[in-house]
Amino acid sequence: MTGFGVRGGAPRPGVRWSLVVPVKHLGRAKTRLALAAGGLREDLALAIACDTVEAALACPGVEAVFAVTEDPRAGAELTGLGAVVVDGEPGTGLNSALAHGAAAARRRRPGAGVCALSADLPALRPDELGRVLAAAARHGRSFLPDAPGVGTTLLAAAPGHPFTPAFEGASRARHRDGGAHEIALPDVASVRRDVDTPEDLCDAVGLGVGPRTRELWETVAGSCLRSQGAP
Repeated sequence: MTGFGVRGGAPRPGVRWSLVVPVKHLGRAKTRLALAAGGLREDLALAIACDTVEAALACPGVEAVFAVTEDPRAGAELTGLGAVVVDGEPGTGLNSALAHGAAAARRRRPGAGVCALSADLPALRPDELGRVLAAAARHGRSFLPDAPGVGTTLLAAAPGHPFTPAFEGASRARHRDGGAHEIALPDVASVRRDVDTPEDLCDAVGLGVGPRTRELWETVAGSCLRSQGAP
């Protein structure tokens, strides 16, 4: 592990959170954006992850961000932002990587809650994330569904509660059936809008993406719009 990833300042009331953010090796990341982004796909994947982590670290409820990645370039960039980079992931899928990151987070921050956060939330707003985390603090285990209502973008386990991620595919139903409380809040679209496809990216841009994603947007926008059938 490298970096500190801890926000300074006076202690905050209520539950503090360690966020666990899984970042794929850039060579395998965001493959469905290749049609729109072309040779910039890896750059775009990294920009999205960096904007997500930077916004998360700006949220007052976040004590630390633990980025689970084996990618050297991503690790260096995320360390520079203030994330704790966790390597040595098992290589057996997303949920194993999240469990590995959560174990590291609990060793470093034993009094904090653990919260998995998708790495592809380029429109993430710290205030909206803060509202979701405040809601999560009222439950032992809770989750937030993604924008389509099929997957999950956030899974929280308060201090003393088990962290049992069941991401990928129809994870909303699995997390709910596993006993986690579903967080239902209005006006938290930036925490729900993950990006896998060009259409998702267009939606995120409509919400207002972070500076790194925005910088690349003008380059890929034409392809993105063409993929939606725009003239």
